[in-house]
Amino acid sequence: MFSPLELMRQKLLGAGQAFFLQLPNILVAILLLVAVWFASKAFAGLIKRISIASNRPDLGALLGSLARVALIIMAVLVAGAIVFPTVHPGDIFAALGVGSVAIGFAFKDILQNLLAGLLLLIRRPYKRGDQIIVKGYEGTVEQIESRATILKTYDGLQVIIPNSDVYTSPVVVNTAYKQHRNELVVGIGYGDNPEEAVEFFRQAVMGVEGVSVDPAVEVIPWALNDSTVDLKVRWWSASSRLDQVHVKGRVILAVAKAARTHGVDLPFPTSVVLLHDQTEEVDGDRTRQREGWPAGKNPPKARSMQANQKI
Repeated sequence: MFSPLELMRQKLLGAGQAFFLQLPNILVAILLLVAVWFASKAFAGLIKRISIASNRPDLGALLGSLARVALIIMAVLVAGAIVFPTVHPGDIFAALGVGSVAIGFAFKDILQNLLAGLLLLIRRPYKRGDQIIVKGYEGTVEQIESRATILKTYDGLQVIIPNSDVYTSPVVVNTAYKQHRNELVVGIGYGDNPEEAVEFFRQAVMGVEGVSVDPAVEVIPWALNDSTVDLKVRWWSASSRLDQVHVKGRVILAVAKAARTHGVDLPFPTSVVLLHDQTEEVDGDRTRQREGWPAGKNPPKARSMQANQKI
């Protein structure tokens, strides 16, 4: 019978001998992992360079990351088979297959956003630098990552929107086309000649910097309001938000200047308010009261709410 100390010593000696026997395999596995690490990094960089040359940097970044992770996982499996010859990669994949359902539920949102990001980058409904509206947020696309699309709003805020939300929501791409139409409603007085005002405003807007010649500027009589005849001024300019804002400001100034130059009235809404003075002696006497239109010496009696209900 061996003493406990003797048994421990033999176990340690056996473990040491096994370690030294496995040392060459361990070194080979470490070298393999180091080589694959640098090779995967170089491969991901190659994918990124190709994507940048194709003007698709976000897609290249995502594909490069996925390729690098896949290579490293394969290298770890091969290194494990080298160090532990009794363990085969197929057994590891089988074990992972058993837990794939649990893993899928645990990382459902991550995988959903990853797949949506990959589809967005492949189909490319918008790209980096486009100005879009999605989920009530408007701004410039800074980056499309594996998990989310990053927007920079016009007032300098950063908005991170999950790719799954972007993929399943309507997206307005303001810069999808080079030009964008804008409009301005101008109300003129009823004493002015609408046909002359149309020509005055059209000529004024045509001379504004940033307004496109083709399609041409339009000024259309649009509505007859209580105190104005409405003219709708429509023009085309570059689709970026900066151009839209500044061009519209210059159009407003040009329209106001043309109205002053040609004597076109730009009236503001007016209203008449009648105040009923309930302190007068004649209040309630419809033959003498001043508000409204007296009904004469024999005005009809006022009907009560009950009488109205009976009718």
